[in-house]
Amino acid sequence: MRYVPTDRLPDFIGQELGCSQWLTIDQARIDLFAKATGDYQFIHVDPLRAAATPFGSTIAHGFLTLSLIPHLLEGIMVLPEGVKMTINYGLEGVRFIQPVAVDSRVRLRLALLDVSEKRPGQWLLRARATLEIEGEEKPAYVAEPLSLCFV
Repeated sequence: MRYVPTDRLPDFIGQELGCSQWLTIDQARIDLFAKATGDYQFIHVDPLRAAATPFGSTIAHGFLTLSLIPHLLEGIMVLPEGVKMTINYGLEGVRFIQPVAVDSRVRLRLALLDVSEKRPGQWLLRARATLEIEGEEKPAYVAEPLSLCFV
Protein backbone atom coordinates (compact mmCIF):
# COMPACT_ATOMS: atom_id res chain seq x y z
CA MET A 1 0.00 0.00 0.00
CA ARG A 2 1.00 3.56 -0.53
CA TYR A 3 0.09 5.96 2.25
CA VAL A 4 -0.30 9.63 1.44
CA PRO A 5 -1.53 12.70 3.34
CA THR A 6 -5.31 13.10 3.00
CA ASP A 7 -4.90 16.40 1.16
CA ARG A 8 -2.93 14.52 -1.54
CA LEU A 9 -5.53 11.78 -2.12
CA PRO A 10 -7.36 13.82 -4.80
CA ASP A 11 -4.09 13.97 -6.78
CA PHE A 12 -4.58 10.27 -7.60
CA ILE A 13 -8.12 10.60 -8.99
CA GLY A 14 -8.19 9.47 -12.60
CA GLN A 15 -4.84 7.74 -12.33
CA GLU A 16 -4.08 4.09 -12.83
CA LEU A 17 -2.51 2.87 -9.60
CA GLY A 18 -1.01 -0.30 -11.07
CA CYS A 19 -1.50 -4.04 -11.43
CA SER A 20 -1.31 -6.89 -8.98
CA GLN A 21 0.80 -9.98 -9.42
CA TRP A 22 -0.69 -12.83 -11.46
CA LEU A 23 -2.74 -15.38 -9.49
CA THR A 24 -3.68 -18.85 -10.74
CA ILE A 25 -7.31 -19.86 -10.26
CA ASP A 26 -7.04 -23.62 -9.82
CA GLN A 27 -9.74 -26.21 -9.20
CA ALA A 28 -8.82 -26.48 -5.51
CA ARG A 29 -9.61 -22.76 -5.01
CA ILE A 30 -12.88 -23.11 -6.94
CA ASP A 31 -13.87 -26.16 -4.87
CA LEU A 32 -13.09 -24.38 -1.59
CA PHE A 33 -15.26 -21.45 -2.66
CA ALA A 34 -18.08 -23.84 -3.56
CA LYS A 35 -17.79 -25.44 -0.14
CA ALA A 36 -17.75 -22.07 1.63
CA THR A 37 -20.81 -20.75 -0.24
CA GLY A 38 -22.78 -23.89 -0.99
CA ASP A 39 -22.72 -23.06 -4.72
CA TYR A 40 -21.99 -26.44 -6.29
CA GLN A 41 -23.26 -25.67 -9.79
CA PHE A 42 -21.64 -28.23 -12.09
CA ILE A 43 -19.94 -25.62 -14.29
CA HIS A 44 -17.73 -24.86 -11.30
CA VAL A 45 -17.10 -28.25 -9.69
CA ASP A 46 -17.67 -31.05 -12.22
CA PRO A 47 -14.86 -31.09 -14.79
CA LEU A 48 -16.45 -33.85 -16.90
CA ARG A 49 -19.85 -32.19 -17.26
CA ALA A 50 -18.31 -28.73 -17.63
CA ALA A 51 -16.12 -29.99 -20.49
CA ALA A 52 -19.29 -30.59 -22.50
CA THR A 53 -20.43 -26.96 -22.16
CA PRO A 54 -19.41 -24.04 -24.40
CA PHE A 55 -16.82 -23.17 -21.68
CA GLY A 56 -14.94 -26.44 -22.27
CA SER A 57 -13.86 -26.71 -18.64
CA THR A 58 -14.90 -25.64 -15.18
CA ILE A 59 -15.02 -21.91 -14.54
CA ALA A 60 -14.56 -19.86 -11.40
CA HIS A 61 -17.62 -18.47 -9.67
CA GLY A 62 -18.10 -14.81 -10.50
CA PHE A 63 -18.33 -14.05 -6.79
CA LEU A 64 -15.07 -15.94 -6.21
CA THR A 65 -13.29 -13.61 -8.60
CA LEU A 66 -14.91 -10.58 -6.95
CA SER A 67 -13.87 -11.81 -3.50
CA LEU A 68 -10.23 -11.58 -4.61
CA ILE A 69 -10.36 -7.78 -4.88
CA PRO A 70 -9.14 -7.07 -1.31
CA HIS A 71 -6.21 -9.47 -1.70
CA LEU A 72 -5.22 -8.31 -5.17
CA LEU A 73 -5.43 -4.56 -4.53
CA GLU A 74 -3.34 -4.82 -1.38
CA GLY A 75 -0.05 -3.84 -2.96
CA ILE A 76 -1.37 -1.18 -5.31
CA MET A 77 -4.09 0.81 -3.53
CA VAL A 78 -3.37 4.30 -2.22
CA LEU A 79 -4.62 5.01 1.32
CA PRO A 80 -4.62 8.01 3.66
CA GLU A 81 -1.69 8.34 6.04
CA GLY A 82 -2.54 7.28 9.56
CA VAL A 83 -5.31 4.93 8.46
CA LYS A 84 -6.44 2.79 11.42
CA MET A 85 -8.63 0.44 9.41
CA THR A 86 -10.22 0.09 6.01
CA ILE A 87 -13.50 -1.69 5.41
CA ASN A 88 -15.26 -2.93 2.31
CA TYR A 89 -18.08 -0.42 1.72
CA GLY A 90 -19.58 -2.29 -1.22
CA LEU A 91 -19.51 -2.09 -4.99
CA GLU A 92 -20.86 0.75 -7.09
CA GLY A 93 -21.24 -1.54 -10.09
CA VAL A 94 -20.02 -4.82 -11.57
CA ARG A 95 -20.09 -6.23 -15.08
CA PHE A 96 -18.99 -9.81 -15.68
CA ILE A 97 -17.58 -9.81 -19.19
CA GLN A 98 -15.89 -13.18 -19.58
CA PRO A 99 -15.67 -16.32 -17.43
CA VAL A 100 -12.41 -17.35 -15.79
CA ALA A 101 -11.56 -20.90 -16.85
CA VAL A 102 -9.89 -23.24 -14.38
CA ASP A 103 -6.08 -22.84 -14.25
CA SER A 104 -6.24 -19.34 -15.75
CA ARG A 105 -4.00 -16.65 -14.35
CA VAL A 106 -5.63 -13.35 -13.41
CA ARG A 107 -4.44 -9.98 -12.17
CA LEU A 108 -6.17 -6.82 -11.01
CA ARG A 109 -5.65 -3.46 -12.71
CA LEU A 110 -6.71 -0.59 -10.46
CA ALA A 111 -7.52 3.09 -11.03
CA LEU A 112 -8.76 5.59 -8.46
CA LEU A 113 -12.04 7.22 -9.54
CA ASP A 114 -13.09 9.33 -6.58
CA VAL A 115 -12.19 10.36 -3.03
CA SER A 116 -14.50 12.04 -0.54
CA GLU A 117 -14.53 12.72 3.17
CA LYS A 118 -17.82 11.25 4.41
CA ARG A 119 -17.31 12.44 7.99
CA PRO A 120 -14.29 13.83 9.79
CA GLY A 121 -11.67 11.09 9.70
CA GLN A 122 -13.65 8.85 7.31
CA TRP A 123 -12.51 8.77 3.70
CA LEU A 124 -14.46 6.97 0.96
CA LEU A 125 -12.40 5.80 -1.99
CA ARG A 126 -14.01 4.55 -5.22
CA ALA A 127 -11.83 2.64 -7.64
CA ARG A 128 -12.18 0.87 -10.97
CA ALA A 129 -10.99 -2.72 -10.69
CA THR A 130 -10.47 -4.65 -13.91
CA LEU A 131 -9.71 -8.36 -13.57
CA GLU A 132 -7.52 -9.30 -16.51
CA ILE A 133 -7.11 -12.88 -17.71
CA GLU A 134 -3.67 -13.76 -19.02
CA GLY A 135 -3.74 -14.24 -22.79
CA GLU A 136 -7.29 -12.92 -23.19
CA GLU A 137 -8.29 -9.66 -24.83
CA LYS A 138 -11.38 -9.14 -22.69
CA PRO A 139 -11.27 -8.92 -18.89
CA ALA A 140 -13.26 -11.15 -16.55
CA TYR A 141 -15.00 -8.12 -15.06
CA VAL A 142 -14.94 -4.43 -14.40
CA ALA A 143 -16.10 -3.37 -10.94
CA GLU A 144 -16.10 -0.25 -8.80
CA PRO A 145 -15.18 -1.26 -5.26
CA LEU A 146 -15.73 1.22 -2.42
CA SER A 147 -13.33 1.36 0.52
CA LEU A 148 -14.06 3.31 3.69
CA CYS A 149 -10.90 4.37 5.50
CA PHE A 150 -10.85 5.45 9.14
CA VAL A 151 -8.03 7.85 10.00
